Amino acid sequence: MTTSATSGSSLNDTPSGERVHIAFFGLRNAGKSSLVNAVTGQDLSVVSEVRGTTTDPVRKAMELLPLGPVLIIDTPGLDDEGALGELRVKRALNVLANCDVAVLVHDATSDFTQAESDLLKIFEERRLPYIVANNKIDLKSPPPPPQGGTPPTHPLIPVSAITGENVSLLKEKIAEIAKRDAPEKKLVSDLLEPGDVVVLVIPVDKAAPKGRLILPQQQTIRDILDAGCMAFVCQDTGLEQTLASLNAKPRLVITDSQVFERVNKIVPREIPLTSFSILFARYKGSLKLLTEGAKKLSNLKDGEKVLISEGCTHHRQCGDIGTEKIPAWVRDFTKAKPEFSFTSGGEFPSKEELKKFALVIHCGGCMLNEQEMQSRIKRAVSVGVPVVNYGIAIANMHGILKRSLEPFGLTKI
Repeated sequence: MTTSATSGSSLNDTPSGERVHIAFFGLRNAGKSSLVNAVTGQDLSVVSEVRGTTTDPVRKAMELLPLGPVLIIDTPGLDDEGALGELRVKRALNVLANCDVAVLVHDATSDFTQAESDLLKIFEERRLPYIVANNKIDLKSPPPPPQGGTPPTHPLIPVSAITGENVSLLKEKIAEIAKRDAPEKKLVSDLLEPGDVVVLVIPVDKAAPKGRLILPQQQTIRDILDAGCMAFVCQDTGLEQTLASLNAKPRLVITDSQVFERVNKIVPREIPLTSFSILFARYKGSLKLLTEGAKKLSNLKDGEKVLISEGCTHHRQCGDIGTEKIPAWVRDFTKAKPEFSFTSGGEFPSKEELKKFALVIHCGGCMLNEQEMQSRIKRAVSVGVPVVNYGIAIANMHGILKRSLEPFGLTKI
């Protein structure tokens, strides 16, 4: 197995949400950072004999063959001390929310500690695929007296970050369990037959990145082409002309949610219609649950708190969908005056913080991997807070949710 850093190839253009997230956990000075550097073939993490050198999770997007595009995450030590140490441990454990494969790095010269045993229990409870790397076998000596931890029943892979012994085997095992536990997912191609025509409605507004399409649009076009189908792209202002110019009726029309209402009026009822955001709700495995969350929109009350959350960060502009358009649509639809809060990027409230909200309206999550998106949804639902995403919420508020779900065989909402 070989590795390479991102440089500009198609693999390296893979968005973070589509990469396998591989996180390395362990105690301070277990050799996590050294092993990360050995696995990646790069000086990704600072290595020092000083305990606790890694103070925040370190992330690196790269290619790990034969697995492909991955995101490697090096975390702070699980046994860090003091108030600041507790914060570092919390940040390390937060990585579990978006981790696809975990590697527990254990110091082979020491016995297992309770902290390591507790982490293995978390892996098991979350059904998170994991590997235990028994590091420092080049220094191995008889272990000291037990420290309260229970050795794992999971097989240990003996490795040495210093000599490189079994590092290749570790990489092979990471790839093996990542592929074994990764279900085949399609964005839209499973709804199509070769030769089908799909029309994509993409408005170009002030928030659109100049000279390029946003990620959901790019991914959808690629999936359509991979299915041997034809993608016709137009703005909402040119949709009528596009439909009239086609010799064959489109198999599907996919629209940006912001122009859902206008597109619904233009596309004949017999042509299936949905949005990019709704496609991503299904792609991330949460379509039914998010559809259920839309029901809360019908009984929002004055003063109830609504969280609008985006998985990416971008410069807010006039007419921004998250901070301006959706709040306006919600107020118009509910005839109420709820209070809105906003988060973006890696920000998302804890369970305790979520309790104050009556509803969470989340973006499609194209920049988040499925683990992270599922974690956010489960966190809210576990404290009784419904969640809906942008596309489903907009379709519901414009009275076209039932139609937009029909392409997926969902008729009851």
